[in-house]
Formats: sequence, C-alpha cells, structure tokens
Amino acid sequence: MTKLLTSTWMTIPVAVAVYAASTFLFWKTPVVPPRAARTAPTAVRNELGQYQNPEADQLVGELKEEKKKLDDREQQLNELATRLDTERGEISNATQSVQQLQADFDKNVLRIKDEETANLKKLAKVYSAMTPDGAALILSDLDDTQVAKIMVFMKEGDAAAILESISKKGAAEAKRAANLSERLRVAAFRPPPTQ
Repeated sequence: MTKLLTSTWMTIPVAVAVYAASTFLFWKTPVVPPRAARTAPTAVRNELGQYQNPEADQLVGELKEEKKKLDDREQQLNELATRLDTERGEISNATQSVQQLQADFDKNVLRIKDEETANLKKLAKVYSAMTPDGAALILSDLDDTQVAKIMVFMKEGDAAAILESISKKGAAEAKRAANLSERLRVAAFRPPPTQ
C-alpha cells in the first residue's frame, strides 16, 4: 500500500481531491441582491402617483438656468439697442447742427470762385474809376454779397471812399456799410497786394 501511495499515479488523484476540498471549504458565494434592488430606479413615483426622473429634472433645471441667462442677455441687448438709438439721435442732431453752422458760415463768409475773379476785377476797375457817390448809388441796388465781392478787388482807398459815401445816406445805409466792412474782413479770397 505504501508503494501504491507513493506512486506517481496516485499523487494526481490525491492532489485533485485536496484541491476540490479546499475550494469547497474556502469558496464564498457572492450575495446577489434581488432584481429590484440591483437596478437603480430611473423613474420614481411621487406621492401623487406620477413618475419622476431625477436625470430629467436635472436637465430641466439646467435648461431653466440657460433660459434665465438668455433672458438676461436679451434684456442687456435691448437696453444697449435703446442707448444706441438715443446716441444715434444725438449724433444726428449734432450733424444737423454742424451742417446748419456750416451753411451759416458759408452764408456769412464771402467766397469768390476762380471763374468770377476776372469779371469782378473788371467791375472793381469800373467802379473805382467812378466818383464814390456814383459808385455808391449803383452799388446800393446790388445785394451785399455782390458788393463785397467787387470791393475785395478794389484798392483800399477806393473802397473806403465808396463805403463812406454809402454811410452818409442815413442810419440804415450806415448799418449796411458796417455789414459790408464785416464781409470784406472775412472774405475767403484776398488779391495779392498791388504795388
């Protein structure tokens, strides 16, 4: 029997028996919970008997937050649009004021175009050759802009004599002479000084 127990053929069944016994004794079977406890509920009934889904509730909450942010952003954009409209109106008013000032400036400042220059010089020579009273009488029928344009091309002495003659005709004509003097002062074209 010892021979039988020490044979190599016998060690194999003994080893299998020892393995099976130790596996049986030390094996722990995992505890499997019931099926309902194994799966996490995706929907739960509330006290009214309605189903609730926590994931859906979370998504709804996130959507509400995003909607609130979008509403705030829309309100800011509306306020900005209102402010821009107000500023656009102010800029439009300022532009109109500048255009009106430019028109008034152009009206008050005497501007002589290049094509007028030759004709105005001829007229200035004609009126300078006349007596101051005769020239003042003719110039009284012209508007102040035309008179100032002609006087720009006259010598200072001739223009002074004509202005003096105009101012001697009364208070209204003296005021006209002052207006002509102011127009001559702000004239945009000055002829080169004659020698």
